Amino acid sequence: MKDFIESLTLEFERNSNTLIAAGQKAYMRNQFDFFGIKSPLRREIQKPFLVRSYLPPKNELEQIVKTLWSKPQREYQLYAQELVFKYTKLFDKNDIKLLEFMVTHKSWWDTVDYIAVKLIGSYFNRFPEQLDDYIEKWLESNNIWLQRCCLLYQLKSKNNMDMQRLGYIIQSLLGTHEFFINKAIGWVLREYSKTNPKWVWEFVKNNDLSKLSQREALRLMG
Repeated sequence: MKDFIESLTLEFERNSNTLIAAGQKAYMRNQFDFFGIKSPLRREIQKPFLVRSYLPPKNELEQIVKTLWSKPQREYQLYAQELVFKYTKLFDKNDIKLLEFMVTHKSWWDTVDYIAVKLIGSYFNRFPEQLDDYIEKWLESNNIWLQRCCLLYQLKSKNNMDMQRLGYIIQSLLGTHEFFINKAIGWVLREYSKTNPKWVWEFVKNNDLSKLSQREALRLMG
């Protein structure tokens, strides 16, 4: 594991750019440091570290992710979440704890949205029996990032959308003034309107959504 992370670090350092890093840090409200590697280049750098035949054993994943999450540069966390995606078919029930850790530490939309859609969505598809307990727990957590995950884990569900659960989650969060929640409500409804515009229209009409949520939800419907 040590060699794996040291090799990744060497590649990040070799491609660092202090000017780009300063701009990235400012864009993220100075919450995180950066090497200054733009996304296309970062993905090229990461490719050898995401080749399935060379991936670390699954039993090392949690330690690797938590080590990468402890590092100051944001590129480490962006890589770590893409590393976890390579193991979605190997998820076991306990992996929800690692996903919770990733959501609740160094939280911001750039990691949380990927984790919600790509990782938590995959986890609940594999273990639907976990949905009731964790959705309820996260809704009651007062953690806006866990609540955002409740909204976004179904973002790409299309015809497999659990409309009843989506409606319940949104209604549980109505009345909040939190931008990231109201934006996510509108986002998931807008995405689902591509599949079922009638349901979205009726839901918006019959629920007291924030103006932001309404505007985002109906954007594709005029």
